[in-house]
Amino acid sequence: MRTRTAAVAFSLTAVTLCAGIASGGLSWADSTTAGSTTADSATADAPVTASHGSRDPMRLVDRSPDLVRPKALTVDGSLSERRARQEIRLAQQLYTFWHTGRTSYLKAAVSPDFKDNTLPPGRPQGPAGPAFASKNFRAAVPDLTCELSDLLITGDKITARLVFRGTFTGTFDGVKGKGQKVEFNAIDIQHVGKKQIVEDWHIEDNQTLLAQLGVKG
Repeated sequence: MRTRTAAVAFSLTAVTLCAGIASGGLSWADSTTAGSTTADSATADAPVTASHGSRDPMRLVDRSPDLVRPKALTVDGSLSERRARQEIRLAQQLYTFWHTGRTSYLKAAVSPDFKDNTLPPGRPQGPAGPAFASKNFRAAVPDLTCELSDLLITGDKITARLVFRGTFTGTFDGVKGKGQKVEFNAIDIQHVGKKQIVEDWHIEDNQTLLAQLGVKG
């Protein structure tokens, strides 16, 4: 099971942060969530808070057509707008990598000194790890996509809820796919340094994935 889990465990979190949010660890009153009205007149370094005109955080998203966009977004109100935009863009670049498999997005998002704090057995440490995992899993699910369902920007941390989808037409652990549909969730915590992501924690719903692939755990 450890070997199979390693092959499919993506760059993706510690459930403890989610538990903290549920228990009140994150003050939603101090954050801006999608659905607020937009007020674009603030300066680039103004805090992104509900008290500043209840601005819509979606305006901070990079609209480049090649980048994935979050379905829902919450931004820490203590962050400057410049920092918030930076972290959101890094998240978009990272999850565009998972969405496409193109390593140029990975290189743009993560530091050369990147560390995976939940490194699965058999996966290389550093930026080579996500590239290794993506390549191996795409051999089984060539049309893999990554939906950025929820994105939380809090201090120097990015938390993301992801939904992976695709079709099992390749081979995984010696098992040949028969066109089964694949859909499973993952959660990430990414720690952002001055310019790029420097470390992460991640957890995936491997039990659901292995069942869909028809592989025994």
